[in-house]
Amino acid sequence: MVTSVFKYLIFCCVPLLLAASMNAATEGFLEGHLSIVSPREAGASDDMPRQIVAPETYAKYPLIILSQDGNKEVARLTADEDGNYRIALPPGAYVLDVQDRAAKRLRARPQPFTVVSNQSVRVDMNVNTGIRLYKAANRS
Repeated sequence: MVTSVFKYLIFCCVPLLLAASMNAATEGFLEGHLSIVSPREAGASDDMPRQIVAPETYAKYPLIILSQDGNKEVARLTADEDGNYRIALPPGAYVLDVQDRAAKRLRARPQPFTVVSNQSVRVDMNVNTGIRLYKAANRS
């Protein structure tokens, strides 16, 4: 009896495991870098160093992966402390965007991309927060 149950489990589970492993082998990857920029201070010179982003800032700008038509959310991801991201996706056409971009009034362009089986596609995302820093004028 135990042998027949074991054979039944093998007969049912092996095809499922094979199908799952074939699906995993056909996935591709999206990778890239999230850059968060703010306009420079008013009156700042061109030789002023660029703003450095604190590692925790990347979590404030989660990325979403949408279907090609932009109507269905497929996945969400957050960049690591260096601003890098990587995710496995099934082959297909997608759009990378910033979550709540319009509501937060962020300047970022949705990036269309295509994932190919067993390959990585690089798509970098630039987010302009639109928050301009003003230097206080000397009032002497």
